[in-house]
Parts: sequence; structure tokens; C-alpha cells
Amino acid sequence: MGVKMMSAQENKDFVRRYIEALSGKPKPTELVDEYVAGQPPKDHIAAAEAGFPRYEMLVEQMVVEDDLVSVVARARGTHTGTFMGSPATGKSCEVPLHITYRIEDGKIVDHWMLMDNAGIIHQLGLVPSAG
Repeated sequence: MGVKMMSAQENKDFVRRYIEALSGKPKPTELVDEYVAGQPPKDHIAAAEAGFPRYEMLVEQMVVEDDLVSVVARARGTHTGTFMGSPATGKSCEVPLHITYRIEDGKIVDHWMLMDNAGIIHQLGLVPSAG
């Protein structure tokens, strides 16, 4: 059995379905496993879900080339669990992010993400604001 090759449009549609399936909802392992094969993407989902259960991704733009799908979005959630070593604050935050997924054989196998972690820390009140 060979690798399942998907067109660029199929990859984009796949990532859109993935985000819609998980955004604002619980992210149980069984559901994540339907879309994600690589451990690094699973690890970041689990860490974010632990700190911000049912976090949302609000997609602003998607760009696709071959097996890569880049998503410009905003992540939004309420900090009700431990995140980056900080206990829950109960505060909500929303930050921009850019994530590129690599799709192979019909699953996400890798990702590269840029997110405004400083924005998260400030919105949660974990670091005093300048000024």
C-alpha cells in the first residue's frame, strides 16, 4: 500500500474539516487521531487543551501549496487549566497565530507554529504591563 496523495485543494479542505471538528469543542485522543499522525502536532494540541479547554481557532486565511497548508488565525480560550507552567487564572485571551501543517497519507504529520505567547502572558496577567 502506497502513500495516499491528495491534491492541494483536498489538503486545504482536510485542514478546514480538522479545524471545524476541534475548534471550540473537546479534543479527545480518538478525534485527534482521525486527523493527526505526528506526535509533535498531538503534543501541542494536548498542551493547549489542558490550559484552555475547548479553545477555538478562528481562521482568517488559508494558503496551500502541495502538501503544506498555512493558516493565519486567532486562538481564543479561557485559561482554566495549567499552561506553560502557570496555574489557571480564569481569564480569557485571544492571540494571533500562524501555523503551517504538512499533510501526508491523509493526516497531519508535522507543523510549524508562530503564536503570540507574550500576548497570552499579558492577557492572563502573569506579567505586569509596561508603563
